[in-house]
Amino acid sequence: MKLVADTNILFGFFLESSFTRKFLLNTSINVVSSEKAIKELRKYSKLIMEKTGLNKNGFEKKLFNLKKIIKFENKKEYLPYLAEAEKISPDKDDSDFLALCLKYSCFLWSNDRLLKLQNNVKVFTTREIIELLS
Repeated sequence: MKLVADTNILFGFFLESSFTRKFLLNTSINVVSSEKAIKELRKYSKLIMEKTGLNKNGFEKKLFNLKKIIKFENKKEYLPYLAEAEKISPDKDDSDFLALCLKYSCFLWSNDRLLKLQNNVKVFTTREIIELLS
C-alpha cells in the first residue's frame, strides 16, 4: 500500500513523541511526498526548531532521517498528473500532493479540511488513520 503525505503532516515527524513520527518509523506502508515538501520544511525550519526545541543540527539530522523513510519525488516524475490535480484541488498549493495520489491511485494523508472538498482523491486525517489502525 502507498500513501502520500502532505507537508503539514511531515511537520509532525520533528516532534519526538508524535503519532506521525512513530507511524513513519514503524509502518510497512510506503509513504511518498513531493520534493516541494522538503522545500517547505526548510522554509519553516526556524518555526519547527522553536516548536520542537531542536537546534539546527538536530533539525538537519531529523530531516536526513525523514528522507531515508519517505521517497520525495521530483515534479517531473508526476508532471503528467499535475494539470488534472490543479483542476480538482481546492488549493493550488496542494496540487503536487494530489498529482502524486493520481499517479499512484492512492490516498492522501492530510489534516487540511479543504482537501476533503474534492471527490477524486480520498483524504485521511491523522485522526482517521489512528482510528483505522485501532
